[in-house]
Amino acid sequence: MTDRQNAQISSRKRPKQARSTKLVAAILEAAAQVLAKEGAARFTTARVAEKAAVSVGSIYQYFPNKAAILFRLQSDEWRGTSELLRVILEDIQRPPLGRLRAVVHAFIRSECDEAAMRVALNDAAPLYRDTPEAREVRASGDRTVQAFMREALPEALESTRALAAELITTTLSKVGKHFSENPRSAKEIETYAGAMADMFCAYLESLAAGSGDPVMRP
Repeated sequence: MTDRQNAQISSRKRPKQARSTKLVAAILEAAAQVLAKEGAARFTTARVAEKAAVSVGSIYQYFPNKAAILFRLQSDEWRGTSELLRVILEDIQRPPLGRLRAVVHAFIRSECDEAAMRVALNDAAPLYRDTPEAREVRASGDRTVQAFMREALPEALESTRALAAELITTTLSKVGKHFSENPRSAKEIETYAGAMADMFCAYLESLAAGSGDPVMRP
């Protein structure tokens, strides 16, 4: 990825004063509304400016183009999800499988609650998903899961833990996205998340049994 490509999604400057912070917040709120209503294909800085009741020039003070705005929305969503999972996975007061189960339920609920926005952001992903910034945001979440796996499976091979982390995160992401594409009731969400959590817990238990790890049940 070249420096030019990198610059295309980098914010021009960060707000330092309360007024600037409010302006950026208003731009992002308007951008989220435009994206949800119009979709990625019809998303433009002009529409965002109109919705936020600001000039296009005001937007360009902070975001060089629409890709930068979309990446900010996406990175904020990624960071929010990563923080949600981190808080649960690092809660050492709960046994590992209890944390894993809680993560699955929290993630599936989040996917369903924010389905419309996530579908639109997924459509926009080709604009920024391979940039260094995007990789770093995703890597932060990966590190949290990897640390959890080292705790849950201390005697397992590193390659085994890495595979488990990849399988669980990929399955959770892909299946969660598919499940949330249609409206779901609270009962459906609970049942589906419970079944997925059962599957992941059984998988970790089988790995623990093979390596001699004492994985604690929830």
